[in-house]
Amino acid sequence: MMNNTKYETKRPKEKEMIFGVRAVIEAIDAGKPLDRVLLRRDMSSAIGRELISKLEGLGTSIKKVPVEKLNQFTDKNHQGVIAFLSPIEFTDIETLIPTLYDEGKIPFIVVLDGITDVRNFGAIARTCVCAGVDAIVIAARSGVSINGDAVKTSAGALMTLPVCKVENMQNALQFLKDSGLQLVAATEHTEDDYTEVDMTLPTAIVMGNEEHGIYEGNLELCDTKVRIPLLGQIESLNVSVAAGVMMYEVVRQRKSK
Repeated sequence: MMNNTKYETKRPKEKEMIFGVRAVIEAIDAGKPLDRVLLRRDMSSAIGRELISKLEGLGTSIKKVPVEKLNQFTDKNHQGVIAFLSPIEFTDIETLIPTLYDEGKIPFIVVLDGITDVRNFGAIARTCVCAGVDAIVIAARSGVSINGDAVKTSAGALMTLPVCKVENMQNALQFLKDSGLQLVAATEHTEDDYTEVDMTLPTAIVMGNEEHGIYEGNLELCDTKVRIPLLGQIESLNVSVAAGVMMYEVVRQRKSK
């Protein structure tokens, strides 16, 4: 049976990609920050297995796709693999939090649980810098791609804001709790107003996916669940707007204190 599936995609600039198995392995060994990697579904060569082994230790998003999908990104010989370079270096969350305490800061973190829209992410990052957020935490495998569009939408904020890309979001949330931060979830599944929680404490605001909100297991880990009142007929705010409201409540309370 003939496969008539078409894979339409916008091509990134060539400088944003690395293709070829050996070239990607060399990039990993050189410590190049990778945003995500596409692999041909049936890759089974010895060098292909070596590449997969190296990728598994990075916490980088890996997706197996048909070769037709790879062909949409380049006409060159990609050998079944295309890696997309990240325009930013990532920060280790387990190093960052103790450093903030050592500097005498009250940690202020924004956790994005499953946010996938690049423009929303860029807008949130821009607000984070304006509001004095110490870092954003995102998931490696189910989070947004950090590319040139994200940097542009953030008005350059992503070039200065620490971004922690974590392989396991539940482990990251538990680490934040164990480090003395309260996890404040913005969710519709509560009647508690977002202004009623003490944000002058070390705080991580948790924002959920644009459609499904915070994943259930992650929501259960949160110490406090709050909602932003909605008075009109529309049932929800855009996530970047909601994140901005939450962040500036932290700013308001800390300035008042």
